[in-house]
Amino acid sequence: MDYGKYKFITQKRDKEAKKKQKAAEIKGMELSLRIEEHDMRYKANQVAKFLQNGDKVRVIIKGVRGRMANFAHFGIDNMNKFYEMLQDYCVIDQKPLLSGSVITMILAPKNAK
Repeated sequence: MDYGKYKFITQKRDKEAKKKQKAAEIKGMELSLRIEEHDMRYKANQVAKFLQNGDKVRVIIKGVRGRMANFAHFGIDNMNKFYEMLQDYCVIDQKPLLSGSVITMILAPKNAK
């Protein structure tokens, strides 16, 4: 077999393999430090749709500054409640983490392969 034919076959095989792959996107959802129960449930339903499509979701709470920085634990509690609403669909990829004035958490689909 000559080199040209070998190169063509490997390119074709790589193209087929690439066609079958699905790149997981990271979607985003922003919560508030003082979010109401209904709003949180609505956003949880939206995130559940993202997770069912196989995407990861980054949940963030922005604006934890000034006096609110003293109550950042409320934001982490909100993140944990949010995860409890979505337990059937996801696992925590990155636990809620306060860095600067932003609390972030990353959720991955449960059936991720």
